[in-house]
Amino acid sequence: MFQLEYFSKLLAPTRPRRLTSTPFPPARLPSTMFPPQRTPPPSRLPAGSRSSVHVLVTSDTLSGTWTYTRELVTGLVTRGVQVTLVSFGEIPLPEQTAWMETLHGLDYHPTAFRLEWMQEAEQDLPDSSKFLAALVREVQPDVLHLNQFCYGNLPVDVPRVVIAHGDLITWTQAVQGYTPHPTRWLKWYRDTIIRGIKGADAIVAPSTWMLDALRACYTRPERGEVIYAGRNPIFFNPYISKEDSVLAVGRLVDAGKQVFLLTQHAHPVSVCIVAADQTVPAPRLPIRADVKVSTAQNSVAIRGAQTEAQLRALYSRASIYAATARYEPLGMPALDAALSRCAIVANDIPSFREIWGDAALYFQTNDAASLAENIRRLNSDREMCRAYANLAYARARERFTAKRMIDGYLQLYRSLVSVGSAAA
Repeated sequence: MFQLEYFSKLLAPTRPRRLTSTPFPPARLPSTMFPPQRTPPPSRLPAGSRSSVHVLVTSDTLSGTWTYTRELVTGLVTRGVQVTLVSFGEIPLPEQTAWMETLHGLDYHPTAFRLEWMQEAEQDLPDSSKFLAALVREVQPDVLHLNQFCYGNLPVDVPRVVIAHGDLITWTQAVQGYTPHPTRWLKWYRDTIIRGIKGADAIVAPSTWMLDALRACYTRPERGEVIYAGRNPIFFNPYISKEDSVLAVGRLVDAGKQVFLLTQHAHPVSVCIVAADQTVPAPRLPIRADVKVSTAQNSVAIRGAQTEAQLRALYSRASIYAATARYEPLGMPALDAALSRCAIVANDIPSFREIWGDAALYFQTNDAASLAENIRRLNSDREMCRAYANLAYARARERFTAKRMIDGYLQLYRSLVSVGSAAA
């Protein structure tokens, strides 16, 4: 869910590039780019005196967290929940906010404050915290849904839910195989994460593996829960006739996604690697045009940024999805593939095992030869391929829908609001 290639830069002696947008004061989009009317801030009423809760959600515009946020916010607003959304990282492009146009009453505040895992985040955190605290006092939400650890101890009298999509240290342990050297900046980062976890009323992880990793690496939260990520099946078409092809999503330079495993052996079917998350602006990408990597039999097509419609079309046509990541707490691309009825060939890591169970075919951990062999097996046995595709589709529809995710969060919000009202 992160721009994970940045993590390697954080561990290198050179500094990562600075954001192109001014990090503060918080910039606003032109009024034509999001709903023109803001819902007036409600009075804080005891639980039960309003039909629903008011949730302030934070997100970032630089990673797949934005896709998760869209599902969350859309689902909440559809249920009648009042939502105030604040984004960090960079000011989003118009295509990143188009989904907001039909969400009447959504109150959106885009900013360009740096994210906590960026090298210079220490400079921005005091200002972004002040901005967020002031906004909380202005709009008076019932619950904070925070997609960054650093605001878990925000000094406001509102229940705080922190979502653990991933972090620098567990990423380094999983991808690089070691704990990063304790530099001054890393100590600040770790202390910031610990303070956020301790200050939160609840920590939510998208997998049990991620929650356990946080406990082992940082500290035990007061309340830890697992709510699996969900997608709305209506976005995907599982009924189109499949082509003999393999799809993967990730940048070749991203050691965490390691889609480069697909380029190390010949495959009996065509392979397409989409080298960019559809939510990330194209100028950020290292690959600027479609290229091909030749193998002994078929070529591997590497595509740059795709629109959501283009990516959905690729999912719908591919018969196999290669989930090659060695660090994947959330796993949205594989979920998109499953809802498109692709057979999933997954790296044998704990989070994939937890999420997909027997509904995926696993290759030996980080082994390109084993990946290629499993692709050959599915290609040579069409019944087997269809069976795994149907298993993945059924599991996704049963366990990982946006509705189920929203149900889980609403239950959590209401429990926290009820506790707060009882304490008052």
